[in-house]
Amino acid sequence: MVLLAAGFAAVLGGALLFTNAVEWAGNRLGLGVGAVGTVLAAVSTALPESIIPVVAILRGEPDADEVAVGAIVGAPFMLATIAMALMGIAALAYSRRRPQGITLRLHRGIVRRDLAFFLVLFAVVLALGLGVPAPLRYAAAPLFLLAYGGYVALTVRRGGAAQPDDELPDLIADPTKDDPPASIAIALQFVVGLGLIIGGAHLIVEELIEIADRLDVSPLVLSLLVAPLATELPEKFNSVLWIREGKDSLAVGNVSGAMVFQSTVPVAIGVAFTNWELDGFALLAGALALAGGIVAYLALEVRARFSPVVIGVWVALFATFVAVVVAAS
Repeated sequence: MVLLAAGFAAVLGGALLFTNAVEWAGNRLGLGVGAVGTVLAAVSTALPESIIPVVAILRGEPDADEVAVGAIVGAPFMLATIAMALMGIAALAYSRRRPQGITLRLHRGIVRRDLAFFLVLFAVVLALGLGVPAPLRYAAAPLFLLAYGGYVALTVRRGGAAQPDDELPDLIADPTKDDPPASIAIALQFVVGLGLIIGGAHLIVEELIEIADRLDVSPLVLSLLVAPLATELPEKFNSVLWIREGKDSLAVGNVSGAMVFQSTVPVAIGVAFTNWELDGFALLAGALALAGGIVAYLALEVRARFSPVVIGVWVALFATFVAVVVAAS
């Protein structure tokens, strides 16, 4: 339990450093706010959970395919349900300190594009797991990478205006508080923050895996539920911080951009190097992820706000999967 607590402390501390550095890095690179959240922050924080299937495949153990497939499908499931719910809870909890209250200030085009990419691509991901011939799966793998490349190009080109210097908080790692801070200080804080997030997430995963082993949980369920829950959610504390500060484009982009990344790059690895046969648990998690994405589209793109009802739906989707797993155990 001590190591588990240390892991969470490392992730939360890293998130504070990381979000602060990402804003400055995006400003220094001249990226729009939308691109900073959906590409720079999303990809960086998606790395820990993306490493899990790669490590599982390289190990080549008997349960490697189950672990890899579960981790790949489980990450979007967590993002489209619990991660979205956490942002909603944060928006309601901090509504009095946010200038916009519970209303979200978003680049609507970016949100629409992110969720549309995710819904289409992830539906294809699930379809490929229904017994599609191997040659077709192999042919699809590079197409997922090309799709993500096209998404990044569109996002950078239409990412909105860069955040002005006077709207940025002081860089934590800049002891002189120079304005603007030195690029080396931004880079150092970015690396340290990301390192704490990744290290803390892996420590959490190791501890939770040990607990799950004691409870005799199957490798697939473990990779679908425990590993993504431990890696995705602590890292998405970045979005909670940005929601609290009223920086909704960064917060939502961090999650929606990660959804696009997780439905393309890790999937390309999965369909190329595993048997990619999705069983009932994996298909259920995938279907619930698609449902969570549709709810997110309606809440963020159509209404541009979180509500208790929408948050409840996301929680219910996650609880449905847990209940099925428990009932089948």
